[in-house]
Amino acid sequence: MLDFFDFYFSQLARWFSDSALWVLFLTGFLSATLLPGGSEASLIATLSLNQYSVATIIVVATAGNTLGGMTNYWLGLFLPNRTHQQKHSHKAIKWLSRYGYWGLLFSWLPLIGDVLCLAAGWLRMQWLPSIILIAIGKAARYGVLAAIYFQFI
Repeated sequence: MLDFFDFYFSQLARWFSDSALWVLFLTGFLSATLLPGGSEASLIATLSLNQYSVATIIVVATAGNTLGGMTNYWLGLFLPNRTHQQKHSHKAIKWLSRYGYWGLLFSWLPLIGDVLCLAAGWLRMQWLPSIILIAIGKAARYGVLAAIYFQFI
């Protein structure tokens, strides 16, 4: 019985090491949509493999997470437009109305980050500045997380 578990976990570890960047990309993408996810855990797991450069890992995680955020942005484009009063009633919309595109630097925050991206689409903010600032915020988060990881190993 123990041989079965040993074999199973060794196969799982081999599969993860062979496809770690894909797993990282997908968890980054899914965790940036309205679905709950754990891209931070995937980032740490990929860093611990010591197979890829830190820059590669951060770029892959950022790409997946940014595309997930832009999925929320594009979903926001399809939300029905409401009255001007409703346009300023949600906290994320107030945040973006106050800080503009710069507010998207905080799209990495849990809970509100997904809504910020959705609100950016709903407010019809331009996609190019949006994707740039979303990517910068998410890359900074992953960079800080990687730095913290290396402080403890």
